[in-house]
Amino acid sequence: QVQLVESGGGLVQAGGSLRLSCAASGRTFSRYAMGWFRQAPGKERELVATINWAGDNAFYADSVLGRFTISRDNAKNTVYLQMNSLKPEDTAVYYCAAKNKLWIGVNPREYDYWGQGTQVTVSS
Repeated sequence: QVQLVESGGGLVQAGGSLRLSCAASGRTFSRYAMGWFRQAPGKERELVATINWAGDNAFYADSVLGRFTISRDNAKNTVYLQMNSLKPEDTAVYYCAAKNKLWIGVNPREYDYWGQGTQVTVSS
């Protein structure tokens, strides 16, 4: 069992930056690939970024490529999402998720554990 707790969301102006963190419980964090997803009102949950167990392979949605960076610190059981050059269309609830496999995954159904989400609002 893995419990995930996100933090770092908030209100920011367009062009600004935020850093999301996701702290995981348990001693097997390094065995999980991790992902960040987001869901805007009236829209389906979508992948933002995913990273493998070692942190040396990542995949990004086209909409955030070059602006967001996913990383992880297995010693701290934490995964991060650095978000730069934020746009109003990035406004959503952001969720951290853990996948009980070593490699990345782009489909939400591949993930076994989810955090409660953190709101990110980007004003124009």
